[in-house]
Amino acid sequence: MSEYLLDLTKEFAGRRVLVTGGTRGIGAATAQRFIDGGAKVVVTARNTHAETPKSATFIAGDTRTLEGAQKVAREAIAALGGLDILINNAGAARLHLPASTAISDEEWVDSLNINFLAALRITYASLDELVKTKGSIVNVTAGGRIAFGGPMAHYGAAKAALNNWSESLAKEVAPKGVRVNIVSPGPIITPGGDEVRNTITQAMGITDAQFFATVPLEGRAGKAQDLAEAIVFLASQRASYITGDTLFVGGGWGTLAGI
Repeated sequence: MSEYLLDLTKEFAGRRVLVTGGTRGIGAATAQRFIDGGAKVVVTARNTHAETPKSATFIAGDTRTLEGAQKVAREAIAALGGLDILINNAGAARLHLPASTAISDEEWVDSLNINFLAALRITYASLDELVKTKGSIVNVTAGGRIAFGGPMAHYGAAKAALNNWSESLAKEVAPKGVRVNIVSPGPIITPGGDEVRNTITQAMGITDAQFFATVPLEGRAGKAQDLAEAIVFLASQRASYITGDTLFVGGGWGTLAGI
């Protein structure tokens, strides 16, 4: 079989994958996509949900602390017998209206912990294993080329830090055969994203249809599966010569739309 004619049901056979924030939304869709490709998958979050893939191994954990992140990494590597792919998807966005001045110091720290430092900590705790396997890391950020500000300034700042660190890490580990890439979603239908969007649309006095009308690609929202395909691609051998790069998945939102 040509290397370009892949059997996608076997693409990840024998591969061991850890997905943080993997129990719902983008994380759950990504975990299921790896499972469908033959991978052995561990998902981690504080709780499971109805959409958590049944074939994944769940490890409860809170990666907002160094101890929590290290514990998850240690238990996941033990459960999988090693690690080939790490997907840092855990994150949370909370709006604080009307402006960034409404964001408390505690909320700034919490946002940095969940949206940036959690990925950094679990990556460093897993890096020795990923070097052994010449593995792949995909970090999920947010917003395409849009700079989050005002009520979401803390979230935008944390994701900007994640972007910067991801590119720095990619340069650092490339000589060891480890790849690091970024997937940045636009308006995607997910439980967490829906909560944020509803707050925005209510504050603006517009409908969901009006909000999504700003998306150049047919004026529609994306699905968690759209992100999963992008994440899985960057983690796969199909992207074996891609590192330190960002893939924007948002139907042209924030790019073609000029937002």
